[in-house]
Amino acid sequence: MAEFNIAFQKMLVHEGDYVNDPDDSGGETYKGISRNSHKLWSGWTLIDKYKNKSGFPSILNKNLGLQKAIELFYRTNFWASLNADQISNQTIANSLFDFSVNAGITTSVRLIQSIIGTKADGIIGEQTVKRLNSIDFSYVQTAFTVAKMEYYIHIIKQRPTNKKYLYGWIVRALEYNE
Repeated sequence: MAEFNIAFQKMLVHEGDYVNDPDDSGGETYKGISRNSHKLWSGWTLIDKYKNKSGFPSILNKNLGLQKAIELFYRTNFWASLNADQISNQTIANSLFDFSVNAGITTSVRLIQSIIGTKADGIIGEQTVKRLNSIDFSYVQTAFTVAKMEYYIHIIKQRPTNKKYLYGWIVRALEYNE
């Protein structure tokens, strides 16, 4: 069965550190956690305390409490919500987890459900897990990679300022297509 720590470490490579890009609809973001989407995350209180200190934002990475809060956030809000520990293929679990962080759980799950032929309700339940674990890995992963790219192109059509992210998004999608 898939392991959280493997998926978490791969995802963090793509999410980076602290950014506050005015073109990013997520607004202020740390390790992929956007303030606009997750206003109540406990880590924002710690981050706000560090903003006026020397070495910000790099000093955030040295705060073990903040790093543990990030891991708990992703384990609880994404990994557990995806029932990813029940997915037998680590690469599919990694890819689903990573895209859920980037595009949202419902979007990610509906895309993969449409590929594997289960009801596209945005919830990874027993039927979706069973189908994911029984279908050909290479088909699912290739189709999911293409679907992610189509999603990114759709975003750019809706918000042209996001075009600057396209290359990174495509590289991110392709990384999981083994």
